[in-house]
Amino acid sequence: MPEAVIVEAVRAPIGKRRGALADVHPVDLSAAVLQELQRRTGIDPADVDDVLWGCVNQLGDQAAQIARFVVLAAGWPESVPGVTINRACGSAQASIDFGAGMVMSGQYDMVVVGGVESMSRVAPGAGRGREFGRPFGELTRERYAEQLADFPDGDFNQGLGAELIAQKWGFSRHRLDEYSSMSHERTAAAIDDGAFDSQLIRVPGLPDFVADEGLRRGTTPERLAGIRTPFLENGVIHGGNASQISDGAAGVLITTPERAAQLGLEPIARYHSGAVTGSDPIMMLTGPIPATEKVLRKSDLSIDDIGAFEVNEAFAPVPLAWQAEFGVDDAVLNPLGGAIAVGHPLGASGAILMTRLVHHMREQGIRYGLQTMCEGGGTANATIVELVAT
Repeated sequence: MPEAVIVEAVRAPIGKRRGALADVHPVDLSAAVLQELQRRTGIDPADVDDVLWGCVNQLGDQAAQIARFVVLAAGWPESVPGVTINRACGSAQASIDFGAGMVMSGQYDMVVVGGVESMSRVAPGAGRGREFGRPFGELTRERYAEQLADFPDGDFNQGLGAELIAQKWGFSRHRLDEYSSMSHERTAAAIDDGAFDSQLIRVPGLPDFVADEGLRRGTTPERLAGIRTPFLENGVIHGGNASQISDGAAGVLITTPERAAQLGLEPIARYHSGAVTGSDPIMMLTGPIPATEKVLRKSDLSIDDIGAFEVNEAFAPVPLAWQAEFGVDDAVLNPLGGAIAVGHPLGASGAILMTRLVHHMREQGIRYGLQTMCEGGGTANATIVELVAT
């Protein structure tokens, strides 16, 4: 079976909601990512078999098969196709898994994968919202009453799911706020150390936008203590220990080692193993735990073989519950911070995390990295990549 290797991975700095990227169309932001991949690698875009692009809320500025318009906006030949993928928060990670799978099957020789989300321009949940004034959850129960009979008390709300996780694993609000403060602290250190510099693109028209915008330096549990908990009156989940609403895009170029050699490109990492699984749709956000177990079984690796983990910080209890199950050391879990500090542009986050992960692995000489994300509806992806020795 052919191997699939990542030869380049880039991302835009993440913009906070109504921030620097609010006036940038998601097609244009994505096109800038594709153009940077082309510039860095020198590929002929005509050789790209497909562009697999994650996007969650596919309406308004993100409607009408956005992947196709991204290709055209980048100035790539009309012969290059594109497909838009929605696996909720894991859309871009699914695009990575799908693209690598197509290369490994021999169907594709070279593929661009990634995603975009402009949550400033297309609000989260805009695609489901309300219908005739009635809540989405109520309509869902009415339409799928028989299928949902096993979940009589569920509200299918991610915030409530995060509250349930905190209850099950016994996380206090202070513990969640400690973790969230650490995310900001680690992100600040990474930015100050230049850890992200080699992976960031310059967004056209925004020459001064050179770092993730959501970072709040000096965040402490004490500063977070006064934020209201919107999901439960006496709950523990609030805006300070959840991922930020944001805008962003990222892209990854995948090909075979042979094709990379022909083009004079040095692979960063080899796609090692991938898995996807479903889990409790009410608690919803625990999927990374069985997904990690599944991908480890498939890979014949142990948790101790992995040197860096990206577990998406949708809500602070998600990586903390995952850590409690696997016993992973603090130092290797989200070592550069995460979505609590910089944001979670839904359709792009899987590629953002992969970009951060492979660059970190290369800079630190880490052989194996694992990335996993919880997703709306109770699914999760997990992917293992292996550093290519140079």
